[in-house]
Amino acid sequence: MHPSTRFIYATACAAVIALGLASRRFSVVWGQWVVVYAGDVLWSAMVLLGLAWLLPQLRGKRLGALALALCFAVEFSQLLHTPWLDALRRTTAGTLLLGRGFLLSDLACYVVGVALGLVIKQVLDRLTPKALAV
Repeated sequence: MHPSTRFIYATACAAVIALGLASRRFSVVWGQWVVVYAGDVLWSAMVLLGLAWLLPQLRGKRLGALALALCFAVEFSQLLHTPWLDALRRTTAGTLLLGRGFLLSDLACYVVGVALGLVIKQVLDRLTPKALAV
């Protein structure tokens, strides 16, 4: 993988993080539906793009399956409660990375987000060779 392709994945990942944070921060602007579901969709898209950056040899179904497995593992980990894990989840970083409580609807959001991440990756992969040729 060309180094600039990795930079593009990292930039896309940062953009998705910014959108996810904005979906919570500006909740008055977006409306309740977006506030409830957009963060989880964007979080899982970020996981996929982060894995694409970290493991460039993975493609398509394998990348999507790994991202979805990781997202599901994080969600199911919310059923575990230990003092140290609950203390971590009460921090801002812990909440953003691990969430706070298990919700079945989050699993559906992760499926949508991983699919969105795959679409974003596909678009970036098609644009990257053209951008590098210039």
